[in-house]
This record gives sequence, structure tokens and C-alpha cells, in this order.
Amino acid sequence: MDKPKVVLGVSGGIAAYKACELLRRLTESGHDVRVVPTASALHFVGAATWSALSGHPVSTEVWDDVHEVPHVRIGQHADLVIVAPATADMLAKAAHGLADDLLTNTLLTARCPVVFAPAMHTEMWEHPATQENVATLRRRGAVVIEPAVGRLTGVDTGKGRLPEPAEIFEVCRRVLARGVTEPDLVGRHVVVSAGGTREPLDPVRFLGNRSSGKQGYALARTAAARGARVTLIAANTGLPDPAGVDVVPVGTAVQLREAVLKAAADADAVVMAAAVADFRPETYAAGKIKKKDDQEPEPIVLVRNPDILAEISADRARPGQVVVGFAAETDDVLANGRTKLRRKGCDLLVVNEVGERKTFGSEENEAVVLGADGSETPVPHGPKEALAETVWDLVAERLS
Repeated sequence: MDKPKVVLGVSGGIAAYKACELLRRLTESGHDVRVVPTASALHFVGAATWSALSGHPVSTEVWDDVHEVPHVRIGQHADLVIVAPATADMLAKAAHGLADDLLTNTLLTARCPVVFAPAMHTEMWEHPATQENVATLRRRGAVVIEPAVGRLTGVDTGKGRLPEPAEIFEVCRRVLARGVTEPDLVGRHVVVSAGGTREPLDPVRFLGNRSSGKQGYALARTAAARGARVTLIAANTGLPDPAGVDVVPVGTAVQLREAVLKAAADADAVVMAAAVADFRPETYAAGKIKKKDDQEPEPIVLVRNPDILAEISADRARPGQVVVGFAAETDDVLANGRTKLRRKGCDLLVVNEVGERKTFGSEENEAVVLGADGSETPVPHGPKEALAETVWDLVAERLS
């Protein structure tokens, strides 16, 4: 089979050096990558580097190899165009259809999915002109990844950092796998919870669970690749932030509830994939609980945590909001799942069997998605991103 053809556009920002790592991941995973830098980008990384890593000649001009009509052919033949980094200048040119070099010409001729990974200073990202250009590109079907928060050029810190190349690669891989030019979640805000809450007993101990957060992160990455603005409420995961996702770290069930309610206020969909503790200790010991040789330990009295899924299902923050829950069961999986679906009042419930060596911490999952309308959608054993795609397919149907 022919290798998927990817165009990697690189515009003139200091983050251009990170695109070398993205290029390496794309080529090593079997993609045929053509690098199209801007003239400014070559001030940061030279043409020889891009040629050596991609195996293709590199040019910024439409006048090179004119007989091959590169300003038309490169975009026409691409399966994906990714611009990383995408500067404020590049976003403006793309939004307004300017074509003054090979990269901007390529963007105009591309009929494949297009992904932009912006990188710039916070003030430039937040400027109304940039935000309007981003909105325009998204409205036309491009995937514009939200920049990360972190250290920028010099001593500045804020939103505008290029996401890590490994995470940009995951977005590209998912966009290519879907093979559609119109992302179906563009303009939507979705909230995903992930991980497992921890309820403290004392300063060093807690009640927790085995959830790794991998399924929630797969849901967040997949939604971002489908064009959504994603808020990820992450409980004790230790996983790298997905590209284009706003991550809100939390610890306990009460903290997770507060974060979910806040984020859900303007959300089109909420997916509760986190393993939320049903109970928490009634009292918290300010000092470490000591072991006493001649005494048995004091019983731990538990109290109920708030039922977040039932709460947001019963009191939707906005009309038409879709709510999805997860049910981790160990026996009578479907029967218990149907009972839970009715009790929680959500639109969809993802039911799977869990255990010490099942689902938790694994890269794979197997589930049945139950709908409040009586539907059942089985998802066979496979990567967690496959389950994520199915969940968003069902959510998108209900949103439309």
C-alpha cells in the first residue's frame, strides 16, 4: 500500500525546532512526509535538516521545479496537512486566503484534513484578531489545536506554547484514521473526566482505585482531533497533557464535582469517564495515624460522596446537553448497567467488566454502550481510542 502523504508546514517561530521531532514520529510510523517551511522558518531550522529527515527536497518558493506545479500538486496529493508551529501571521494568512509562498498556496489547494498547531506569545494568541482567525478556520473545517500553557520565549509563561510533538502526532494519527475533511465536533465544547479520585485518610494515606485515566485521555484526544474544544478534568493520572486540551487537575470527588459543574456550564456534552469514589472517610486525621502494638486500629467510618453523574443528568446546564456515564462492573454487567442507566438518568452509559487485570491500566477496552432510548452498541476488544470514537459517534448523533 502507498504510504499516507503528509505535508508538514513549518512557519517562522522559535518552536520550529520541535517540528523535527514531529517529523521523525511521522516518518518512522510509515508516513511519506513533505516539509514545506516558510522563509522565516528557515532562520530557525535549515533546509538541509528538513531534507535529511524527510528524504524530500525542501523549498519555500512556488518558482522551484515549476514544471511540476508544486504550488498546486503538493496540496492536491496530500492526505493530511499539518502546520506546526502555526504563528499568528500564518493563521491570519490562512484565514484570509493569502498565497504568497509555497505553504500558503498548499493550504489553498488542499482538499484533505488540515490541522494547525499554534505557537506564539500569550498576548498574540488572546488578541481578538487571532481569535477571529482561529474561529474562521474552525468554521471552515480545519482542526486548530489549542496551544499549551507553559514556558514561552525568554522568561514569559502562559498560554501559547506549542504542545509536545508526541501529542500533536496523536492528533494527526487520529485525524488521518478518520479520513474526513469536516470534523463533526467543530464548535462544540465537551467536558471529559478521567482518572481515579483519592479520598485522604491522613497526610500520607488515602482511599483510591485502580483507574489509570487512559480511557478518559483517549476520549479527550479523540474529541480534540474531531475539532472540539475539550476540557479534561484529570484526577491523579500522571499522564502527559493531550494536545489541544485544557487540563484541570483535581484530587478528590468533591474537587472533581466542583470542576465538572464549572466546566459543564457551557458544554455541549459531558463524558464522566473518571472512577469517582462512592465514599470518603468521615474524618481526616491531621497527623499520620500511628500503629499501636497493643491496640487494634480504629474503624474507618465512611460517608457518601456526591453523585456527580446523577446530578448533572438531572440538572442539565443547557438545553440539549448530552451526558455520558461509565459503569465499571464485576458481575451481571449488562443487567447492572441497565439499572444504573435508569438510576443515573444519563443519555448514554458505557458498561464494561473490570478487575485487577481487566481494563484498568490497560491499553485496550471492551464495552457495550447503552442508550436511554433502548439502544445497545457493542464495542469489541481493542484500543481504547476505538471505544472513544464510538462514544463520540453516538454523542455527535444526539447533538445533531
